[in-house]
Amino acid sequence: MESKQLVAELKAKLGEANFTFTFDEKHDKLRLEHKKIGRGMDISLPEILTKYEKKKQQAIDEVIYTIEQTFLAMQREKEQGFGGLASVYPIIRSTSFPKKSNEGHAFVMTDHTAETRIYYALDLGTTYRLIDESMLSKLNVTEEHIREAARFSVKKLPTSVKRDEVSGNVYYFLNQNDGYDASRILNESFLKEMESQIEGEMTVSVPHQDVLIIGDIRNEVGYDVLAQMTMHFFTVGAVPITSLSFVYENGHLEPIFILAKNKVKKEQEEK
Repeated sequence: MESKQLVAELKAKLGEANFTFTFDEKHDKLRLEHKKIGRGMDISLPEILTKYEKKKQQAIDEVIYTIEQTFLAMQREKEQGFGGLASVYPIIRSTSFPKKSNEGHAFVMTDHTAETRIYYALDLGTTYRLIDESMLSKLNVTEEHIREAARFSVKKLPTSVKRDEVSGNVYYFLNQNDGYDASRILNESFLKEMESQIEGEMTVSVPHQDVLIIGDIRNEVGYDVLAQMTMHFFTVGAVPITSLSFVYENGHLEPIFILAKNKVKKEQEEK
């Protein structure tokens, strides 16, 4: 499938009664404007096409669902206004993720690691909206209020994990599919609790939005397994974050490269 075919498919699925489609062939993206709500969104076509090669029609269905839920949230926001701070949650994204909204407003952000950055979202039920600076006055809050509310909210999220053992190494998977799985990396009490169970070296991975992996690495094979695992999740995730893992020690996250059977700390690699 090519970009033009994808645009035609989206037009057929969404219909043109409520939407205006503007195909930017030069930058290979689609601008979608909702006629009634008066707002729009940009869609990167290459990302969808890559997923289409693996998932076929499922990839189209997923993007249609995301588009419909996003505009439904916009409509709800327009009719009902914003929810309270109890609906604010932190979102982990890669450092390459856009820093501004489609309207050009800077998102509220906090530095996290060299690979990741913290954004903040208003939970709207089936979807959420990233908070930008223009929304602060509507919410009547400051950026610090947002950050504090998010720190509190993430601690309330369930942290049950599934355990798997491979070649003497143990891996724990957190996958609630609530949109905030990777956000659990910000729950310090949860990480410390897991650390108390670890016999080897503790690693934490957030390859995409909907999974968090904690590794109990007890031998060199464990690093190879972890590298393959995180790369797989990174490539299949709807919202990829980073294929790198982090060593967790004394409350700190340190990115590592895993090469063959050797693990090299990122800082050493860059020297």
